[in-house]
Amino acid sequence: MSKIPFLQLNEQSITKLQYITIMICFLMNVLDGMDVLIISYCAPAIATSWQIGPEALGIVFSVGLAGMALGALVIAPYADHIGRKKMILISAFLMGASVFCTGFAQTVPQLILLRLLSGLGIGSMLATTASLTSEYLPNRSKDFWVSFVLAGYPIGAIIVGYVAASVIPVSGWRMMFKLAGIASLVTIPIIFFFLSESIEFYLSKQPRNALQKVNRILEKLKVSPLSELPNKSNKSLIISVDQLLSNTYRISTLKLWTALFFAFGCLYFLISWIPKLATNAGLSMELAIYSGTVFNVGAFFGIVVQGYISSKIGLKKTIAFFLGTTAFLMAIFNVFVGSDFILLIFGLLGFTLQGGFVGLYAVAARLYPAEFRTTGVGWAIGAGRLGGVLGPALGGILIGWGLSMSTNFMIFAVPAFLAGVVTYFISSKEIP
Repeated sequence: MSKIPFLQLNEQSITKLQYITIMICFLMNVLDGMDVLIISYCAPAIATSWQIGPEALGIVFSVGLAGMALGALVIAPYADHIGRKKMILISAFLMGASVFCTGFAQTVPQLILLRLLSGLGIGSMLATTASLTSEYLPNRSKDFWVSFVLAGYPIGAIIVGYVAASVIPVSGWRMMFKLAGIASLVTIPIIFFFLSESIEFYLSKQPRNALQKVNRILEKLKVSPLSELPNKSNKSLIISVDQLLSNTYRISTLKLWTALFFAFGCLYFLISWIPKLATNAGLSMELAIYSGTVFNVGAFFGIVVQGYISSKIGLKKTIAFFLGTTAFLMAIFNVFVGSDFILLIFGLLGFTLQGGFVGLYAVAARLYPAEFRTTGVGWAIGAGRLGGVLGPALGGILIGWGLSMSTNFMIFAVPAFLAGVVTYFISSKEIP
C-alpha cells in the first residue's frame, strides 16, 4: 500500500475534513452511550408499568450486553469488506430504529429482541468509529483523537440521565425511547452527506472508481493526488480471526484481549454496583445516584487527558499508569469511606479507569493493518466484554456474601492492576 498520502498527513496540520470526521464519530459515540444507558433509567418505570420482577429485567440487561458483544464480533468486521462509512450508516439505522420501536414494545420478549438489535448496532458502531478515526489522523496525534472520539460514550451516559429525569416523570418511559431513537435516526443524513470513507479502505480493497474517490478526499485533505493505485493485496476477501492469531499478531492479540478482559470486568463492576455500594457505605440515595454521574464526568476528562499524554510519552506507558493508579485508589478506598472525599474518589476512579480502558481501543486500532483493522478492534471489544459480563456477576456474589464496599474494591483492584501490566508488555512496533 502506498504510504505517500499518510506521510503527507503526518507532516501537516489537521484539515476541516478531518475535524468533520472526528466530530461525527464523537457524536455517534455520544448516541452509543445514550442508547446503552437508557434501559437503566427506564427500567424502574417499565417494571412498575408491566408489573415485572428483577429477573426479567436482568435478562433484558444481559441481552443488550450480548448484542453489543455480537455487534463487535460479527457485524463490525464487515466494515473491512464494505467500508467504514457504510457500516456506520448501518449501525446508526440499527440503533435508531430498534430504540425508537422499543417505545412501542408491549411484551418482555419484544423488549428483549429490540435490546438485542440495538446492542448489535452499538457494538459495531464503537469498533468502526475507532477504526475510521485512527485512519484519518496523523500518527503524532492519532491516540488523542481516537480517545477523544470514544469520550463521547460517557457524555451520552450523562446526557441521557438528565433527560430521563425530566422526560420520564412527565411523558413516561416510552417517550424516552422514542426521543433517543429519533436522535440516532436524524444522524443518518449527516453521516451520508458529510462523512468520508477511509482512504486506507479504498487503497486496500480498491472498489470501482477507487482512484477518483481517493483523489477527491486527498484534495480536501490538501494532499497531492495519486496517479495510480498501489498493487492490490492478494489476501483473501474473507477476514477471519485466524489472521488476528497468525504468527505476526498472536502474542500481541492475546495480550490485548487479556488486558481488555480485566479492564472490562473492573469497569462494569463499578458501573453496575457503585450506586448500591455507595448506599451500603452510608451515602444517601440521592448522593449514591449522583456518584454514578460523578464517575462518568471523571471518565470524560480522563479519556481526553489520557489521549493527550499518550501522544507525548507513549500509549502503553500511559495506559499502564492510569490502570495502575486505578488499582491503587481501589486498594486504599477504605481510607475514604465515611469522609467528604468519597465522591471525589468516584470521580478519580472514572478518570483513571475509563481513561486507561479507552486507551486500549487506541492500542487495537494501531495494532492491526487496514485490511482487518475493524475486525481486530471488534474482536478485542468482544473478547473484553466477557469480562464485562463476569465482573458484575462476581460483584453480585461478593456483595451477597456480605463483603463490604472496601473489600470489593480491594478485590477488583487486582484485575485493574493486571490489565495495566499486560498492556505495558504488548510488543508491537506500531504501538509507542
